[in-house]
Amino acid sequence: MAAVTAAMVKELREMTGAGMMDCKKALAATDGDMDKAVEFLREKGLAGAAKKAGRIAAEGIVDTLVSGDGKSAVVVEVNSETDFVAKNEKFQSYVKEVAKQALASDAADMDAFMAEKWVGDESLTVAEALASQISIIGENMKIRRYEKVSEPNGFVASYIHAGGKIGVLVDVVTDVVNDEIHEMAKNVAMQAAALRPSFTSRDEVDEAYIAHEKEILMAQIQNDPKEASKPEKVIQGMIQGRINKELKEICLLDQVYVKAEDGKQSVQDYVNSVAKANGANISVKKFVRFETGEGLEKKNEDFAAEVAKQMGN
Repeated sequence: MAAVTAAMVKELREMTGAGMMDCKKALAATDGDMDKAVEFLREKGLAGAAKKAGRIAAEGIVDTLVSGDGKSAVVVEVNSETDFVAKNEKFQSYVKEVAKQALASDAADMDAFMAEKWVGDESLTVAEALASQISIIGENMKIRRYEKVSEPNGFVASYIHAGGKIGVLVDVVTDVVNDEIHEMAKNVAMQAAALRPSFTSRDEVDEAYIAHEKEILMAQIQNDPKEASKPEKVIQGMIQGRINKELKEICLLDQVYVKAEDGKQSVQDYVNSVAKANGANISVKKFVRFETGEGLEKKNEDFAAEVAKQMGN
């Protein structure tokens, strides 16, 4: 059986909000498997949906770049070993160059991207330019990921939060483009940054995800004798009600709009109100949200090896 450490308990608490002893029991019951421990707690009704984005440890920044015509944009993440370097002006300037490279790139994957000619000096590849920056800055760095969004029938808005901690792109389809609609798009991007949705709308939610959530909710009900004794029809209604509540939390357009004066208006309602005020047809097609280091755990990551691999050394 794997030893349950204080660090593991702390991480599980941050992911689920469950109590320390409950987290310790969950980890012991699942042989230290973090994902299984989350499900164990959820089945016991001691935690909500897993907050996997809470597993953040790497340093660096996220940056965005929008094309001059607003029809395309990119969000990139570049990691460093320390926060000190992440705040360095040279590092931040380099990340902006990476964003420029990514916006112009047609690479199918990171390997192809790293092999491209560098926009700042075509005598170098992206990987060679990275190696040069590492020697100048004096710390290992890694271009971790990027994503491009293009929208010919509208525009792409961007938002950077906390000096590069979070970056968001929002794909807006619209037949009218003006300052008010751009402001709406920025507000939706800020919403995505703040409330960390998993999907744009319910249409994106996979049936397998819904089925899995129903299994978790059924386990919760079966662990409560009072609820388990209710008629099957009532139980199914309870499960669907809880699913609907969860979808309102994880789907961007279903979330309560953070600036809503009544505390009830959804993001979709807000978008609709701006569309009506401007005589426009507007839909939020998708969003992309990067948070620096999300999903990375320093204790398990050999950062130097990752950098060497990326540069082909």
